[in-house]
Amino acid sequence: MSTVFLPFTFPNGQVIKNRITKAAMEENLADPGHLPGIALYNLYSAWAKGGAGLIITGNVMVDHLAMTGPGGVALEDAENLKAFQKWASTAQQNDTKIWMQINHPGRQVYKNMHGKALAPSAKALNLGKFSKLFATPKAMTQLDIADVIQRFVTTAKLAEQAGFDGVQIHAAHGYLLSQFLSPLTNLRDDEWGGSLANRARLLATIISKVQAEVAPEFTLAVKINSADFQRGGFDVDDAVAVVAMLEELGVHCIEISGGSYEAPAMQGTTADERTLAREAYFLTFAEQIASKTRVPIMTTGGIYRLATAEKVLAENIALIGMASALGAQPDLPKRWTTEPDLVGTMPNIAWQNKPLKGLATMAMVKRWLRESSQNKTPTLNANPIWTLLKDQLIKSKQTKRYNQKIKQYG
Repeated sequence: MSTVFLPFTFPNGQVIKNRITKAAMEENLADPGHLPGIALYNLYSAWAKGGAGLIITGNVMVDHLAMTGPGGVALEDAENLKAFQKWASTAQQNDTKIWMQINHPGRQVYKNMHGKALAPSAKALNLGKFSKLFATPKAMTQLDIADVIQRFVTTAKLAEQAGFDGVQIHAAHGYLLSQFLSPLTNLRDDEWGGSLANRARLLATIISKVQAEVAPEFTLAVKINSADFQRGGFDVDDAVAVVAMLEELGVHCIEISGGSYEAPAMQGTTADERTLAREAYFLTFAEQIASKTRVPIMTTGGIYRLATAEKVLAENIALIGMASALGAQPDLPKRWTTEPDLVGTMPNIAWQNKPLKGLATMAMVKRWLRESSQNKTPTLNANPIWTLLKDQLIKSKQTKRYNQKIKQYG
């Protein structure tokens, strides 16, 4: 049997049936009120039946006024917990475990959503002519920081109450906790900025407070960047130091990724001209980090062949994180058990304009997710131009509904 299909036990005793994890992807498939509904139930049922050992949800936001995009899920109180309980139980079919990824976007909030754009410092995104799509963030006050900490704790507790097997705190991809970690976006001179220890203080505080509120068997994972892939940014030596801190805190699993909206390395594109591997983009970084910690390491990014997954495990990596390939083919893990040479599908958009290429890549993956949520077979050869235009139309309608709702209820 391939090593990929061997079970794995986390430090807190939680066991998953194999080493394949459906890593987080932004889905934008929530029902009104930022709740999971039939679309997400269908999608997660497909992944559970498709053979992954562990599913990590797409972004679940800790504040409905700070969303990465319209149609996202938010969990702030127990009022609609039944919808989340059904989401968890649906994903737990076929002996599958599910963790909720919890997140705050910080400055990566679209301007037309009129939400909270917070950041450690008032430094706007630099995306060239696309920068105007994002609001200039407000530098967070001590009250803002305290509020965000409590929101992460509340969402984690509610995830446990809803029956999820764990949470993953998102501190990568240029979102709020990643912004605090990066010297490019954290220009503070108080206890939350300056040294790496200070820049990591918010993440460490959230972890400690979550641990105090959940059961020991409830898995606590963290997703961090191996690097920002921007000159002068958070880099692999910083990641090694943060992982050492997370080990001391007793985190059960760390996922290694990379990049941000400005440098979407998670899509294979960097801003500092470093060349990423064609497959398993972050394996070299993950191997370096794994060699210095006892915490189980997962790496995600560009894995779509069983042979590549086996290579990753051979480098002292505990878990395989797969995103886009499982968006295209939710049953790829199951099919690998009988078709080990089957090659998964990844978006292949060869546009020169990097921001447009990134938007089209995300649009393609979201199209696949949307089709699976409707119990349709994903269209693997879809036209990228039409797919991007349709995605923008859907997003525009969702944004209009979101703004109407916010205006009505706050």
